[in-house]
Amino acid sequence: MNGLQLLIIFLSLAPTVIVAQDVHWSQFSDNPIFQNPGQAGNFKGDYRFIGNYRDQWRAVTVPFQTTSISVDGRLTKLKNLGIGGLLFHDAVGDGKLQTLEIQINLNLPVYLTRDSSLVFRPGINVGINQRQINTQLLTFDNQYNGVQYDENLSTNENFSANSRTNFSTGLGFVFDWTLNTRNKLNTGLGLFNLNRPDQGFLGAKIQRDIRTNFHARLDHKIDKNLFLLPAVNLSLQGKYKEFVLGSSVKYIMKEHLGQYRAVYAGIWYRTKDAGFISLGMDYQNWFLGVSYDLNFSKLTQASNARGGLEIAIRYIHQSLKPKKITHRICPDYI
Repeated sequence: MNGLQLLIIFLSLAPTVIVAQDVHWSQFSDNPIFQNPGQAGNFKGDYRFIGNYRDQWRAVTVPFQTTSISVDGRLTKLKNLGIGGLLFHDAVGDGKLQTLEIQINLNLPVYLTRDSSLVFRPGINVGINQRQINTQLLTFDNQYNGVQYDENLSTNENFSANSRTNFSTGLGFVFDWTLNTRNKLNTGLGLFNLNRPDQGFLGAKIQRDIRTNFHARLDHKIDKNLFLLPAVNLSLQGKYKEFVLGSSVKYIMKEHLGQYRAVYAGIWYRTKDAGFISLGMDYQNWFLGVSYDLNFSKLTQASNARGGLEIAIRYIHQSLKPKKITHRICPDYI
């Protein structure tokens, strides 16, 4: 069974009726730690720095703005223990409901074959989450004086708190499978908010739903410079469900004497919500990716098909290791 056949099986197992979430990442493969704690340190290099930004629904209402920054690497003295930190910030709505979350992710690779063609990466996730809302920016019916809105009128609302801080826990695992010289498969499952933290502001307990995330990506080498990169991502959180599938094409423009250039182009589909295109470029150790959503859900009449802009930036630091040169000592009689 080759990699393409495996990906088709994954697609056939996905649900056919999906409702999308508002807050998500279109470029899900370019925010790997948010996807799964097993992805921390899973790259070639010493340290990886990633920044993500998303601006959504600007054509409809106050835009939803989401930012993520992460850094990860491996502790080689501890059996290549993968470690990564992620900072996530989200601001939505008239009241600027903000979520700030800091996460620590750890995983330990387990090599299931002697040639390392199959690697299992179980991981854990621990985070601290802080949410707050600015109630001064909200308006209420009680502030209507019969003729017009008057911000000086009392809202008659009693907000006991406008912020809450809690902890979250998660688990995940990743399989890296080198099928053959042309196909590599990365797939896994992440589970977040397993302790169901309380996120209510007004005294009533409102538990945060568990987020389940399944992902799979195939790197298929067509020829020396051309690669096909199909991927799927399924996220489930409470009543919200999101399924994204599509593919990018990668073309290596230059790879010679330490010079590296590559370009990407992709087409993706988020069921019952949007289609989007993605473009990207590798320049040495840097990557820049841009995507834009075209909305075609029931919100199209208000959005005019305009969804969200997303940007991903990645830098991988890789130290140059000097070559080990062995000198042969010639005998005196030569």
